[in-house]
Amino acid sequence: MKSVLHTSESRGKADHGWLKSRHTFSFAEYFNPERVQFGVLRVLNDDIVAPGMGFGTHPHNNMEIISIPLEGDLEHKDSMGNTTVIKYGDVQVMSAGTGVLHSEYNKNSDREVKFLQIWVFPHTRNVTPRYDQITLNPAERKNKLQQILSPDRDDAGVWIHQNAWFHLADFDKGTREEYHLKAEGNGLYIFNLKGTVAVNGQKLNTRDGFGIWETDSAAITAETDASFLLMEVPMTKEIK
Repeated sequence: MKSVLHTSESRGKADHGWLKSRHTFSFAEYFNPERVQFGVLRVLNDDIVAPGMGFGTHPHNNMEIISIPLEGDLEHKDSMGNTTVIKYGDVQVMSAGTGVLHSEYNKNSDREVKFLQIWVFPHTRNVTPRYDQITLNPAERKNKLQQILSPDRDDAGVWIHQNAWFHLADFDKGTREEYHLKAEGNGLYIFNLKGTVAVNGQKLNTRDGFGIWETDSAAITAETDASFLLMEVPMTKEIK
């Protein structure tokens, strides 16, 4: 097994007043040649948007973009004609494909929005742009892994153009689960949202990230009450 640890404090920082962001991987003005991506996982941003503020209309192409709200309400508008609001319990996906314009704003005037913005390289370029969002029941991740994303449109969660699976979990202290990777050649990146977990013996504190590959499983134990996100992704970028 090979591994890489990214502690919370080692992440890149951005403070634009209206936006505070921590970057696990190189993004915008933050660049670290050793932190460009993990396999096809290209961006993992931990964002806080001030009340009433947001990202103006901007373009994307050939990227699978996933948003996971943690607090507050985020309004999305795009050139495909979608106007939606996502909140805690929702998962949003946008396949940018041949190109799309979108904006994201904090819907609330009295509280911040906190969300994870995740970019994954697709396995196929120039697909027709697509938008989707779903509402999940957070109770279904209590002491178990709740699948929120897969490559299969008929499976649980949203789907993307990549051989990837994401799970969220809320574990009570002492809960243990063994995750078995679903595809040969994939790796697993664990982003610990809160509390303390051990992954194959490596302790992760709040907002630490840990990637493992050349293994077929991961043993996860909650050392305190904890919440975390698992992202299984291909370790090589093969694009059609």
